[in-house]
Amino acid sequence: MSTPETPSAASLFAADLSVVNVGLAMFDRDIAAQGAAVTTLDWTPPGGGSAEAVRALDALDAPEVAARIEAANAEAVERITTARPVLVGYGRALDVVPGMTPTTILHSGPPITWERMAGAMRGAVTGALVFEGLAKDLDEAADLAASGAITFAPCHEHDCVGSMAGVTSASMYMHVVRNETHGNTAFTNLSEQMAKILRMGANDQSVIDRLNWMRDVLGPMLKEALEIGGPIDLRLMLSQAVHMGDECHNRNNAGTLLLAQALSPSLLQTSFTTAQKKEVFDFIAGSDYFSGPTWMAMAKAALDAAHGIENSTIVTTMARNGVEFGIRVSGLPGRWFTGPAQKVVGPMFAGYKPEDSGLDIGDSAITETYGFGGFAMSAAPAIVALVGGTVQEAMGYTRDMGEITTTQNPNVTIPALDFQGLPTGIDVRKVLDTGILPVINTAIAHKEAGIGMIGAGITHPPVEAFTHAAGALADALT
Repeated sequence: MSTPETPSAASLFAADLSVVNVGLAMFDRDIAAQGAAVTTLDWTPPGGGSAEAVRALDALDAPEVAARIEAANAEAVERITTARPVLVGYGRALDVVPGMTPTTILHSGPPITWERMAGAMRGAVTGALVFEGLAKDLDEAADLAASGAITFAPCHEHDCVGSMAGVTSASMYMHVVRNETHGNTAFTNLSEQMAKILRMGANDQSVIDRLNWMRDVLGPMLKEALEIGGPIDLRLMLSQAVHMGDECHNRNNAGTLLLAQALSPSLLQTSFTTAQKKEVFDFIAGSDYFSGPTWMAMAKAALDAAHGIENSTIVTTMARNGVEFGIRVSGLPGRWFTGPAQKVVGPMFAGYKPEDSGLDIGDSAITETYGFGGFAMSAAPAIVALVGGTVQEAMGYTRDMGEITTTQNPNVTIPALDFQGLPTGIDVRKVLDTGILPVINTAIAHKEAGIGMIGAGITHPPVEAFTHAAGALADALT
């Protein structure tokens, strides 16, 4: 029964309504269609309602535990933001990468066996084995890969990162990036540029011929040029590129220009022929992606310095192998936490459909782990032409990432957001507590071997990886 203080249902529906809709965004359209004012609160239960996640969050929120975590996380993000990665050289993987052997193949993402590899990774592996002269053709390479004679390992477990399939073999030339602040070194192989390339799973003779030229001309010339010109401060260059409209994962127009500018005087002084120098300059000019791997090694060098800090819940690795998405957390060194690799949603090249796509793959999410790439799309609104979405969404991604990170990086700032620093230090607890997953922009490789890149778009990690990490942190810290 209604009273003067409690209006009846009839009187409520007779009045103008102002509705707050919590969690289910689809309802707001129906309410608005009835002429009512509606405000939608984007909310999800902590941990997506997972009992495992809620248990872990409760344990990590205990005052004494939380105090230890905050101190450890402050140290971790300080190590990330104060890292000064410098490009100090180029060299063959066999000569510079720890643990590399003539029969080792490094790959992107968490550990995986040949039998479980996605099509793009299988294509890259077989192509690399032919390139190395370990197999005469792709069929023989597939047999060799399945034989047990090849050692497969994640790039991340050898101080490396690799784009897309990430396949790295002994003769490939690598960036050598030293963190001058903390003394560690990171590596990644050279850009093959875009589309029909090994890292996307393509492996025909044109791909092998390009790899041979990179081994015999491009790599040695870059090595000699850096010996002439000296180290290049990559953090400073990254900051400049972001100010010029790059997000430095999939848009690298400015970064490639800056890197080429720094290298060009020394390239001209190398001992190579004029014809070979022209080939290298034409190659660099042929795609804006030339600097993309450089930023990956830069981010790896900074984040590895923050790995292994006891009690820290900061994510130091996000990586995908086309089957699983894995993260590593500072406070639990040596462990991977995984969930299923996700679809990448975005524009496709002409002639391809979403069902042609392989799942999310590559170590390039190290860029987002540092705080650029998808986290910095507000600095590069033109990126939406490649990965889809709107400029407003690009701006919103950076703001959202501020909800799951610990600080802002004062050394790399975003002009469009009043020179706010990059969102830095993904905290496992914040991801689960807010329900906001890291945003990643990335290329799309065909699901079958031998084809290559077919589009680009946006994706997110699986929440399971963060749930498993939080559970392990709770067990270790309580």
